[in-house]
Amino acid sequence: MIAGQSRERREAIRVGTLCAGIVLLLGVMVTALAIGAVPIPLREVLRLFLFSGDADTVRIIYTLRLPRVICASLAGADLALSGCILQGILRNPLADPGIIGISAGAGLAAMLLMLTAPTWTAFVPMAAFVGGIAAAVIVFALSWHRGIQPLRLVLAGVAVAAFFGGGMTALSVFFSDKIQGTVAWMAGGFAGSSWEYVRMILPYSLIGIGGTCCCFRQLNALQLGDEVAKTLGVHAARTRTILIIFAALLAAAAVSVAGLLGFVGLIIPHVMRLIVGSDFETLLPASAIFGAVLVVAADIAARTVLSPMEIPVGIFMSFVGAPFFLYLLQRRMRHYE
Repeated sequence: MIAGQSRERREAIRVGTLCAGIVLLLGVMVTALAIGAVPIPLREVLRLFLFSGDADTVRIIYTLRLPRVICASLAGADLALSGCILQGILRNPLADPGIIGISAGAGLAAMLLMLTAPTWTAFVPMAAFVGGIAAAVIVFALSWHRGIQPLRLVLAGVAVAAFFGGGMTALSVFFSDKIQGTVAWMAGGFAGSSWEYVRMILPYSLIGIGGTCCCFRQLNALQLGDEVAKTLGVHAARTRTILIIFAALLAAAAVSVAGLLGFVGLIIPHVMRLIVGSDFETLLPASAIFGAVLVVAADIAARTVLSPMEIPVGIFMSFVGAPFFLYLLQRRMRHYE
């Protein structure tokens, strides 16, 4: 009886968290549409969804703010899901596409394409994906020694991220006459996001999100160990490879429009795991929803805290994420003592 009540309570918490997340996401998205250099009352924003409103308001929202909100939502969901996948397959709460170098690899490849072939912007997500996969392969190769030890993986990731970061610095020196357009992108943010950016991120996000959410059973099986996963019909090595590809694809899609936006994939999955538990059937959608909430809210803060000046969203995420990472790292080090 008690076990049944406990199960029902956990299920209620999971459903309640997902519903609250959806409501919160809709709330911050509507708020983001209303707030800006030209404030628009919330009732006017809501009226627009009924296809009414004056021409200037329609132009501001549909041309400038709605693409930005969509890009921020998708980038937040992508980064949170990427971090959730990496934490799941490595069983390591420190895993994150930024910390283990995937974002840096994706950023270097994207930046190289933007500087050398600026007319090929439609291929930026694909270039970022190739760079992210290359970074993941290098990190796993460096950290592999009779299996992957979590702390070794983090150290290898930090080294690879620093290496690719040096590559981006070198590009900024070699292409100093073209670098101005990518400075804000490197800091992480959504200034200048347009419907072209939405078309860039949307297909890759749909593939990554859809593929990841279909793999929740495999992720749950991997938490039990490779031998147990094998008895459940899950090929551990192949499943990890597929999931790493999805993680790199999601991180690359986010990097292509948001730049180097860190710590989303570290914070959100960890917090969601504390609330909804470790079942990936709920953890994956919860991470995606609240990742979108976090990034849209950070974008609102970036536009309003020092208005009319806009701060890159990456700065906010660094202020929040760096102390959180140090806290997790300290706990992890105590575990090894």
